[in-house]
Amino acid sequence: MESADSDVISSTINSRLDRLPMTRHMWTLLCLIALGGLFEQYDIYFTGYIAPGLVQSKLITSTTASFFDLSGLAAFLASLFIGLFIGTILFSFIADRFGRRAVFLGSMIWYSLTTFILAFQGTVTGLEIWRLIGGIGIGVELITIDTYLSELAPRGARGKAFALFYGLAQVSAPLVAFMAWMLVPTAPFGFAGWRWVILFGSVGAVLVLFLRRRLPESPRWLAQRGRLVEADRILSAIEKKVQTEYGKPLPPPLESVLTLHAPGRIGEMFGPVYRARTIMLMVVNFCQTIGYYGFVSWIPTLLIAKGILVTRSLEYTFLIVLTYPIAPLLVMLIVDRYERKWQLVHSVILVAIVGSLFAMLRVPAWLVVVGCLQTLLVNWMSTIVHAYQSELFPTWMRARAVGFVFSWSRLSSIFVGFFIAFFLREFGQPGVFAFIGGAMCIIAVTVARFGPRTTGRALEEIAR
Repeated sequence: MESADSDVISSTINSRLDRLPMTRHMWTLLCLIALGGLFEQYDIYFTGYIAPGLVQSKLITSTTASFFDLSGLAAFLASLFIGLFIGTILFSFIADRFGRRAVFLGSMIWYSLTTFILAFQGTVTGLEIWRLIGGIGIGVELITIDTYLSELAPRGARGKAFALFYGLAQVSAPLVAFMAWMLVPTAPFGFAGWRWVILFGSVGAVLVLFLRRRLPESPRWLAQRGRLVEADRILSAIEKKVQTEYGKPLPPPLESVLTLHAPGRIGEMFGPVYRARTIMLMVVNFCQTIGYYGFVSWIPTLLIAKGILVTRSLEYTFLIVLTYPIAPLLVMLIVDRYERKWQLVHSVILVAIVGSLFAMLRVPAWLVVVGCLQTLLVNWMSTIVHAYQSELFPTWMRARAVGFVFSWSRLSSIFVGFFIAFFLREFGQPGVFAFIGGAMCIIAVTVARFGPRTTGRALEEIAR
């Protein structure tokens, strides 16, 4: 403890955060995190969108001669997800140990440097190795962002915080699609267009580092670690700015919840309190990746498989992914108004239905329209998954627990590309979307049966 009155500080830190109104200062903090998230998402998305350029450069093939052929697009995508899996399952603990802010910045430096190196690779082996190494940093960043957001946002605005974050971060999707459309078919200054697409992500991420120096450490994390005077100082500074903007005294804390926790083991995830939700989230994460990346990363290739030329495929992809940042912003209208558990169930059912419709279409205009609708739905699903899983564990193990359950999505992502390539080759697009639909049905049943309610509840209440 840092002072004689530390018990008082510890018992009020969470309720003081949860009573804060969402003024300009609070939204600014979330937007700063989102700026970093924009380039983290960019780094993930370009993997699929530069694929036509890599195929034209004869560095990879669009399909695979065998299931685990390492020269195909599936292997390149898998290398990213292997890195994400390693980052989420082996290194997510560092955000619990060293703090949300420090790890947030450090992981960004990691994947910025590795992405820069990736742009200069000339062999499929080099591409896959550096994609894997960069994926480790992205995996750590993904977990840290989710824990950071859930702890900074007041209880009544957690859903909106995640929706805003992914709305701004998803600007990266149309950005990378536009750059791929413009650059991949060309070679500015004799440098292949797909390499320029990669370079932009690494340079942009470095610039954002300067903006994120304004971010504070999570007061919840500091309090849980026993650094109570520091937590009180940071929270008091936030409260002062919020009250100035609010124009009147802040609402009184409604309850006092103890933040300190006796030393525990991460194995408590499988104890009586958390076992059901842990297994439920393992299933959700393993299956949701099939619906998300099975569509998102394969849009250009799926369009080419319908007989559309590479240039047109990239153009249509750009039009489809213009809806990426719109979906989470639309989610802001409802995310805190009705239960997130049921939003997840409803979104995955719709992903399965609309995906089947996309598989049957041939007319370009309808492909774009239905592709936009499917993009809205998979992003609704993804936004809810990230918000929901970050609410279900206590602060002392939040990053590690979320990292563990989220790693199952990275594990499945390693194989998704191979399965999509297999179903596309053997059964065409109906087979691909039947595979995706089956995964979505598993999520719907699992969450409906085992998912706890979270909307409008304090993190500490949910964690009990």
